[in-house]
Amino acid sequence: MKPAILVAEQEAVGRAAGPGQLRWALAGLCLSMLLPALSTSIAQVGLPALARSFDASFQHVQWVVLAYLLAITTLIVGAGRLGDLAGRKRLLLAGILLFTIASAACGMAPTLGALIAARAMQGVGAAIMMALTMALAGGIVPKAQSGSAMGLLGAMSAVGTALGPSLGGFLIAGLGWRALFLVTVPLGILALGAAWLSLPDERPGRETARTGFDIAGTVLLGSALAAYALAMTIGRGQFGLPSLALLLGAALAGWLFVRAEGRTASPLIRLPMFRNPVLRAGLAMSALVATVMMTTLVVGPFHLVSGLELDAASAGLALTTGPLVAALVGIPAGRFVDRLGAPRMTVLGLAGMTAGCCALALLPADLGVAGYVLPVVVVTAGYALFQTANNTSVMAEAGLDQRGVVSALLNLSRNLGLITGASVMGAVFALASGATAITASQPASVAGGMRITFAVAALLVLVALVLALATARRTRGVQ
Repeated sequence: MKPAILVAEQEAVGRAAGPGQLRWALAGLCLSMLLPALSTSIAQVGLPALARSFDASFQHVQWVVLAYLLAITTLIVGAGRLGDLAGRKRLLLAGILLFTIASAACGMAPTLGALIAARAMQGVGAAIMMALTMALAGGIVPKAQSGSAMGLLGAMSAVGTALGPSLGGFLIAGLGWRALFLVTVPLGILALGAAWLSLPDERPGRETARTGFDIAGTVLLGSALAAYALAMTIGRGQFGLPSLALLLGAALAGWLFVRAEGRTASPLIRLPMFRNPVLRAGLAMSALVATVMMTTLVVGPFHLVSGLELDAASAGLALTTGPLVAALVGIPAGRFVDRLGAPRMTVLGLAGMTAGCCALALLPADLGVAGYVLPVVVVTAGYALFQTANNTSVMAEAGLDQRGVVSALLNLSRNLGLITGASVMGAVFALASGATAITASQPASVAGGMRITFAVAALLVLVALVLALATARRTRGVQ
């Protein structure tokens, strides 16, 4: 099995061996990574404008964001598996086209309901793009440069996240909320052209092509993920009866999914692959670290505005520091991974994150903005290094016929971590601050809540660091 996979990988690299073709292929994949991240952050900025335009409540307009995130979360694994079966380039092109058409539909939506429906369709396209981008990159880039490729893709995702708030504010002020969605249309067309012209055609092997698509497993997994995502979002940190019912539903659907996958001849996810310690630990660490990174986005605005009493413009400038650092560190991080090895860089990145979180938990509030921004720079730089190294390690373990699923699982673990972080860490911060309304809390209470929340975050990163060390020791023992 291994030799056949290696031959197929070499053939895939050979089909995209030209330097010019490889550059265009990477450009298309970079846009496929940037656009989903940009569409998340830029839409969040537009929620107040949408509420005014459609005369709707926040509970209604928040579905512009939720519909997009739910579509990605529930469909990303199925999209990855379908790419493995039907051909990853072909499905990626369909995903980019769907995303671009949906972006135009969002920009021209006459009602809030139509906008939400178009955002769900946009999320379907984004799920395909996120599931297959890393899988395709692994097929066109030589293994010696895989870390650099993963770092580049991670940097593009960070650029999309960082660009959203500032670009969104500019577009709303000058052109109105419709421009938030229409701006991605020309970028989608460019991504479609670059991918169509430069990506190599990937044809699944005969055995893979004859494998059926696991519809029942896809429905069960999607139901479990949708129920979990809703439980973590609709309560906004308050776990009442609806959230508990959804969590029970997610657990039941997850149990049924595992049973179904063990019985079907063509499973959506091959459960035995989780025996691989690198894959198992990589997914767990990705979820833990994403939970911590969401803490900076949840706690940061309240700490800067209510704790340090900054104005909105200064707070927004401080908040862009993290994504900007991730964008700048991503490419150098990939080169370090190629030269020094992914396991070592995974540990180093997590150690940096632990140090940064501990600094946020221990430094006194009278240090001001610098006492928050500098540790966040350390946390974010460590995250960029960890993500590049972890993605490289996990994708290296994926067989040729499972790259789409493994890439999707990596993105799914990150999304679940972000969703969990927004809800759970937000609840920890609210509880630690000791007030029902954070905006009404005293600066000292907000600062204390921030320190407690980042102490919890430091413990989560420490768990990930222990996993990384144990996995590295185990894999060295096997070798």
